[in-house]
Amino acid sequence: QVQLVESGGGSVQAGGSLRLSCAASGSIFSINAMGWYRQAPGKQRELVAAIISGDSTNYSDSVKGRFTISRDNAKNTVYLQMNSLKPEDTAVYYCNLKGAQARNYEIDVLDAWGQGTLITVSA
Repeated sequence: QVQLVESGGGSVQAGGSLRLSCAASGSIFSINAMGWYRQAPGKQRELVAAIISGDSTNYSDSVKGRFTISRDNAKNTVYLQMNSLKPEDTAVYYCNLKGAQARNYEIDVLDAWGQGTLITVSA
């Protein structure tokens, strides 16, 4: 079983910064991508940023230039540095891992989610 443990959420005033961490553990065979999604009240979950094998990154237009995603491959950990936060960044942020897991002597597709961490940005 694969677990994703997130940390670093909280409340901050507009213009402030926060850093999220997500550590993956368990029977991970390979990682294709790790990323962060968010879901604001009444809205659908959306991709914020992702880092793909080879360290290619992808960002939502709404966070480009403000957020930076990075990864520590040795620790299976992904980070999201969030600067110049805005009230519209308020949401529950979820870590996601896409790859493969070893289970029962087989390799299965893996699409794992963290429990979510709340970010609240006040004006």
